Amino acid sequence: MVELTLIGVRVELPANQPIVLLKEKSGERFLPIWIGAFEATAIAFALQGIETARPMTHDLMKNIMDQMGINMQQVLISDLKEGTFYADITMTYDGKPFQIDARPSDAIALAVRTGVSIFSDEHVLNEASVFIETEEEDEIERFRDFLKDAKPEDFM
Repeated sequence: MVELTLIGVRVELPANQPIVLLKEKSGERFLPIWIGAFEATAIAFALQGIETARPMTHDLMKNIMDQMGINMQQVLISDLKEGTFYADITMTYDGKPFQIDARPSDAIALAVRTGVSIFSDEHVLNEASVFIETEEEDEIERFRDFLKDAKPEDFM
């Protein structure tokens, strides 16, 4: 398992398709994952600390977990099959660990809300990661700046 850092969410043009960008914490590989618009909004809201008048789906899930005494431990991007990423959420209830299968976007949206670490299986990184050269790192910095000023409607 390799620990990842969440860089953020971006809408990739011209396809207008959101992606979540992760980077290995102690390495140079980046892991881009295409996600849906609603999940992109949920992740962006959580990263920016935006609270909605009513709970969004991932906020509701976190509230249910909190009320039930379920603790989220970590997210693992566990597999990549035919272009589809898979994730597992490790949780504990009454001191007993268990895992839930999830889409990476949903797992990441919950991870941002609970503050847990995100990991990837090495084989997923070997298959799907990319290296970003120095000039592309400037793009990542612009990406972070974009996230600071992004509005919810930017992801709709």
